[in-house]
Amino acid sequence: MSVNKIGPYRLGKTLGVGSFSKVKMAVHEPTNKKVAIKILNRKKLNTMDMGQKVRREINILRLFMHAHIIRLYEVIDTPTDIFVVMEYVSGGELFDYIVSRGRLGEAEARRFFQQIISGVEYCHSHMVVHRDLKPENLLLDETNNVKIADFGLSNMMRDGFFLKTSCGSPNYAAPEVISGSLYAGPEVDVWSCGVILFALLCGSLPFDDENIPNLFRKIREGAFVLPSYLSDGARDLIPKMLVVDPVKRITIDGIRKHPWFMANLPRYLKVSPMQEIARSKQIDEDALAAVIEMGWPRESILQALAMGPDLLTNSHVPHNEELRPMSVAYHLMLDHKRKIELDDEIENAIPSPASAFLRDRVKFQQPSPVSVMSQVSSIPPTPVSQTGSPMARIQFDRHRRIWLLGIQTKLEPAKIMAEIFRCLRAMNMQWKMLAPYKLKTMMMPSSESTPLKDVKLGVQLYKNWSSGYVIDLQKISGQAFPFMDMYIYHVSGLRRCSSRLRTDPRSACRMVPVQADMSHSGPATGDASARSPAGQDQMDTRSELLLVKAQLLAMSRMHDEQKVANRALREEILVLRSAVRGAELGTIASNGESNS
Repeated sequence: MSVNKIGPYRLGKTLGVGSFSKVKMAVHEPTNKKVAIKILNRKKLNTMDMGQKVRREINILRLFMHAHIIRLYEVIDTPTDIFVVMEYVSGGELFDYIVSRGRLGEAEARRFFQQIISGVEYCHSHMVVHRDLKPENLLLDETNNVKIADFGLSNMMRDGFFLKTSCGSPNYAAPEVISGSLYAGPEVDVWSCGVILFALLCGSLPFDDENIPNLFRKIREGAFVLPSYLSDGARDLIPKMLVVDPVKRITIDGIRKHPWFMANLPRYLKVSPMQEIARSKQIDEDALAAVIEMGWPRESILQALAMGPDLLTNSHVPHNEELRPMSVAYHLMLDHKRKIELDDEIENAIPSPASAFLRDRVKFQQPSPVSVMSQVSSIPPTPVSQTGSPMARIQFDRHRRIWLLGIQTKLEPAKIMAEIFRCLRAMNMQWKMLAPYKLKTMMMPSSESTPLKDVKLGVQLYKNWSSGYVIDLQKISGQAFPFMDMYIYHVSGLRRCSSRLRTDPRSACRMVPVQADMSHSGPATGDASARSPAGQDQMDTRSELLLVKAQLLAMSRMHDEQKVANRALREEILVLRSAVRGAELGTIASNGESNS
């Protein structure tokens, strides 16, 4: 490779230089389209321990094909360098745009904000949270369309798991991030978007202080002031995004349905991420025809496109050298075509600032239930005659929006954990405590081969944001149907525990498994004592004793670990100890009677 050329790319001027990389403008010669090439020196990457950050960004960007996220076209590996070929954007950073112009008008700010939210929603649909959204990481093309960039601090989300890394820029970081608390992911991007919207409309930051401890205090308190010149719509939306409690913070879906956001929303931004993903998998005949004109056969191009992003980022894929140029050329031509269509649609969607401001004033001063419903949904309102009275329809809509995750219970934490241990013991499972209310469990070693043998389960107890507690069961490994069997078993056990508590609070200490549950650990079916009522009572007593002992041990450990003077917990332990002593005496007496 020559100094001025890398593969099919002719290098141009240097756009930027970093500590371990530099970015150059280049031209893809087969299509004559401009690209940006990030040149990463392998030796410097290893020295600065930045390899993981680069790999993360490549692995994330290869998933994306969205109008407002920077595009990755291919990765070229050499022994000394990594060449990351990306979309070229010439408009600079949104940060510089705000600095040069000050606060923006609401129509222009909304246009930027709509594009940002669309891109962030697309990221979240791929289970990616950015975690470092700020105007410096939002690039502008030549027609001032936003491109979300710099995914080096991004992370992949997993259902049921939380993130804890404190990262990102302090001024844009959410309270839970700077506090080191657990967070799911999307809510921290919503907070950052709220700070960005404030900066667009006000030309300043809502939380700013040269002293970092003071800055963090302001963020944790959610202390900011909205200027009086903002419209009612903006004054309504920004505080909903900058709520300190992440559970009460508005979601991306809530932002999308907000009247201020929906004003003059271009048609292409109304498309859901799932529709966008489906569209990206469709072959564009115009782009395909343009690549065929370059001399490549149609069948080979389709074969290259069917191989997906692996072809563009992995040099070890079969027929890589032959097929990769076709895929790169297709995507460059496709993006060029869609950019022209996009610019036309955006231009037609933007009204004059005066009419936009007037519409916002009317919308927020004269709200109407029917008009608001039509604004937040593309589905027309259902006639009242189809749903009964208007009040019935309102009640239906309100309840439909409530989502319950996990197993809901109002039992005390100690009783919940005791019931979980009872269920696990009855299912012949072993467990490891990762925290006072978090454990990992699997079947006890056995020569028997059962579907449950390969299932590993994660169990965690959460405090519900309203009342009660939630038990979250995660399938770490194993098949889905055996996992569901375990899940149903736990639900049934907790229901039995709840019913016992309602009749007698102390009866929760007596956790006798049902007959079917004991078939795995009881005597063989050929044993006469197992079939006789007296023998069954004796077996239940022994089983109950073992389970109560297990519950006592778990609760004692919980008490020792937390080191709290919890009177209710101490009383529960005393009751359990009495139950154990009574059960032991009863077992000894029954054994004596049977021996005599």
